[in-house]
Amino acid sequence: MVESYPYEPEERGSDYVRLASIAAESEVTTVNRCLDAAKACNIDETCQKLRTEYVSSCIQPSARSGPCNRPKCNKALRKFFDRVPPDYTHELLFCPCTDTACAERRRQTIVPSCSYEEKEKPNCLAQLRVCKADYVCRSRWAQFQYDCQPSEHSASGCKQENYGACLLAYTGLIGSIITPNYLDNSTSNVGPWCSCAASGNHREQCGDFLTFFHDNVCLKNAILSFGNGSDVKTGGGQPGMPSPAADSHSPHLVTAAPGISMETEQNVLRAQIPTQMNENDRLWGDDGDSTLPSPSLSDGGARPPRPTLPLALGGILLVLLSHP
Repeated sequence: MVESYPYEPEERGSDYVRLASIAAESEVTTVNRCLDAAKACNIDETCQKLRTEYVSSCIQPSARSGPCNRPKCNKALRKFFDRVPPDYTHELLFCPCTDTACAERRRQTIVPSCSYEEKEKPNCLAQLRVCKADYVCRSRWAQFQYDCQPSEHSASGCKQENYGACLLAYTGLIGSIITPNYLDNSTSNVGPWCSCAASGNHREQCGDFLTFFHDNVCLKNAILSFGNGSDVKTGGGQPGMPSPAADSHSPHLVTAAPGISMETEQNVLRAQIPTQMNENDRLWGDDGDSTLPSPSLSDGGARPPRPTLPLALGGILLVLLSHP
């Protein structure tokens, strides 16, 4: 029962996630990467704490919202995916599966009954408009479009040639109004919980939105290639962080040589790990490095006193010579 649905509402203990993994382990005899990912998360204090926190938030009934408190659930999910390293979150969400039991466990990772599904599917464009009205959601949607942009001219299927960045941008959408998840437990197809049924004259635009999830060769290849040794440049910045273009003023970045394209330069910069630390360094460098000598002080501020002493001595000598 635990293997097919690891987040039963009846189980609400603080150690539920750990107990679910232990119970499932006794039922599984073959290699289960998703189960291994859960056990690895339980060993890490931060991962285990924040995972238990979001599961508890997502299965707890709400007097106002009914079966669960979706805003609280989504907030806890965002906290988990933003603060826990991708080494853990990606293994939980993109672990490869060869059977439906494993795939169902993977699909249940974000507790979709609360964070994802609704009784009816809302219109996709309506959801997207709400997302674009929010700064964080809007920026993460733009980051996802950039990092997971498909390309027919790339062997990887990604224009940016970076599977890791694409997966990181994908997880950045979880907990938002356009949260994506696996559509079923038999494939690796993903997408948001919405429909284009009531799109009217904007059906084509709505279809383009869904296509970016359902038929995106870059995203699909990134998910399927995860963990099998064929990952392409697994670096990537944290969702919500400034884009490479916004970091162009950072003292840590260097100008690309004439022969290097902007796309290549961005990939090189994204490979600096951790990106978040690079950004913190930049911010501290702007405001907090007051103890470091600035070029203006070293070039102009320290030089004027040097000729002052010889001039003063010369004046004293003239006074002494004029009074025998």
